[in-house]
Amino acid sequence: MSGLLEPSSKVVIIGAGHAGGSVAAFLRQFGFEGAITLIGDESAAPYQRPPLSKAWLSGETDIETLSLRPNEWYADNNVTLKLGVSANAIDRDNKTVAVSDGSNVDYDVLVIATGACPRWTGAEGENLKNVYSLRTVEDAEALKNAISPGGQAALIGAGYIGLEVAASLRKAGIKATVIERESRSLARVASEPIARFLEDYHRGQGVGFLFDKEVEKFAGDGSVNALELKDGSKIDCDIAVVGIGVVPNDAIARDAGLECGNGIIVDIDARSSDPSIFAIGDVSYRPVPHYDCTFRLESVPNALEQSRRVAAVLCGRPAPAPEIPWFWSDQFDLKIQIAGLTLDCDEIVTRGDPASKKFAVFHLRKGVIRAVEAVNAAPEFMMGKKLIGQEASVDASKLGDISVSMKEIAS
Repeated sequence: MSGLLEPSSKVVIIGAGHAGGSVAAFLRQFGFEGAITLIGDESAAPYQRPPLSKAWLSGETDIETLSLRPNEWYADNNVTLKLGVSANAIDRDNKTVAVSDGSNVDYDVLVIATGACPRWTGAEGENLKNVYSLRTVEDAEALKNAISPGGQAALIGAGYIGLEVAASLRKAGIKATVIERESRSLARVASEPIARFLEDYHRGQGVGFLFDKEVEKFAGDGSVNALELKDGSKIDCDIAVVGIGVVPNDAIARDAGLECGNGIIVDIDARSSDPSIFAIGDVSYRPVPHYDCTFRLESVPNALEQSRRVAAVLCGRPAPAPEIPWFWSDQFDLKIQIAGLTLDCDEIVTRGDPASKKFAVFHLRKGVIRAVEAVNAAPEFMMGKKLIGQEASVDASKLGDISVSMKEIAS
C-alpha cells in the first residue's frame, strides 16, 4: 500500500461519532489492514445524530436503527472499540493516547474526531432538573421521557435545534415557546426570507416566539418551572431546552500544543499542525475552497467528506474533489435543504411562492449562484448545488421564473 500507512501501522481515532466511525469504515474500504482503535466517551457505537431532535423524540426510531453499522461490523473488520471512556491526553513525542481507563494506546496516525459540546447560557438555575441540551442519545432519551402532553416547554435559542425540537414538541402536544436574543431566528445560519417564513409557519402550528430576549434565571424548586428573562418578564415551563450553539471539543488538542482557533486548524486534507495528526468533523477548522475561506462546518456531509479524504490520503488513493457545503433540517412537514455559503452576495432571487410551502431562495454574486436555500424544493436544491460547483453565470430573471425549469437554467 502506498500512502502514509503501512500494513503494520496503527491508527487511533479519538471520537466515536459520525466522523470517527466513518473514517474507520473508509480505511477498511480503501484496503488498510492495520490496527484501528476507536475511542468514544459514549456507550453506543457510532450513530446518526440528526434524528435525535425529530424521530427519536417522537419514538419513531431507536439506537439500532440509528447505528451507522451493526455492532458486529467492528469485530468482523478488526476495529477495536473502546467505548464509555475518554481520551485524556496526547503524548506527541511518544505517539500515545492516555485513556481514562488507565490504558495508553500507541498510534502511528491519530485522527481527532471529538465533535463539539452544547454551549450553555451560564444563567442561574441552569442545573435544575428538566433543563436539557440535545447532543447525545442519552440527552434525547431524557428529554423524550420528560415529555407529557399538555406540558409547557421553553426553547432557548432559535437555531435549527431549537426549531426542530419545537416542532417535535408541538407534535407531542406540548406548548412550545422559543426565546431568542437576536431579532429573528437562524440569525447566523439562514437568510431573513427563510427565517421569517419558518417563524410564520411555526406560529401557525402553535409555536410562540420571543425575540430580543435573554434568560436571567431558570427558576424552580428542584425542577424548572419558569424562566425569568432579563427584561423582567417570566415564562412558565416544565421543560427547558438550551440550544444556543456548540463549542468545539478541542481541549485535548490545545493541551498537546496543536494549532487551534475556532477548533483544530487543519489543511484541505484535514491534517493538523502535526503531520501525523488529523482532525475531522465539528472539531476541525478547515479551508472551504469554493469560498476561499476557513470555517468550522457543523454537518454530517462535512464529516463524511473529511473522513473519506483522510482515508484516501492515508491509503495513497486520489483525494476526492472538495464538496460544496450543504445542510438540511426537517420541521413539521417542511424539508429545508441548504447548499453553499451566503458570503459576499449582492443579489437574492426567490423562486416559487412561500405560501405554497415550496420555494427556494438563491444568493448570487455578480450573476453566479453562491448558495441556495430550498423548502420542499428538491430540484432547486440539487440543481442549485450543481451550479454552485460549476460557478456558472445564470439569468436572474429566468431563475425567478418557475415556468422555466431548473434544467433550462443550467443549460
